[in-house]
Amino acid sequence: MQNLRDVKIIRSEKRKKTILAKSIKGKLHIYLPKGLSKEEEKKWIVKMIQKAENRRKMRELNTNGLLKERADELNRKYFRRKLEFDIKYVSNQNFRFGSCTPEKKIIRISDRVANMPRWVQDYVIIHELAHLIYPNHSKEFWEKVNQYKSTERAKGYLIAVGMLSDE
Repeated sequence: MQNLRDVKIIRSEKRKKTILAKSIKGKLHIYLPKGLSKEEEKKWIVKMIQKAENRRKMRELNTNGLLKERADELNRKYFRRKLEFDIKYVSNQNFRFGSCTPEKKIIRISDRVANMPRWVQDYVIIHELAHLIYPNHSKEFWEKVNQYKSTERAKGYLIAVGMLSDE
């Protein structure tokens, strides 16, 4: 979380509705309309600090290369290196663990998965990689995903944390 002494609040009479936060030399500058009540101002400051923290977290998760490295290893092991794809963590998937756009070969993994056990992360990656071949939940799709020994265990974990329906 951003340290409060690293935040600078700039109130502007020119600003009517928009609120902006940007990092300048390690300090978060939050630009607010001057006419906001103290209550509204506090709410927006907390919200903008959280947004900045989420951006920092996503940048860190997506630049360390660990997700891509793991996905490449699973591609080698389960798909014989056949798959080409881009993969990244995202912060806007609160009820899904991942998504795949097969046409564009893009996989997005919820940032919540980054803090889960490795065997759950592997299941999520394999699940989304399989969608590159099977863009549905067909019998063939599940046959591929079930090659991973911890599939049922990982599905149970995701159900328990509310990221997968038990239906």
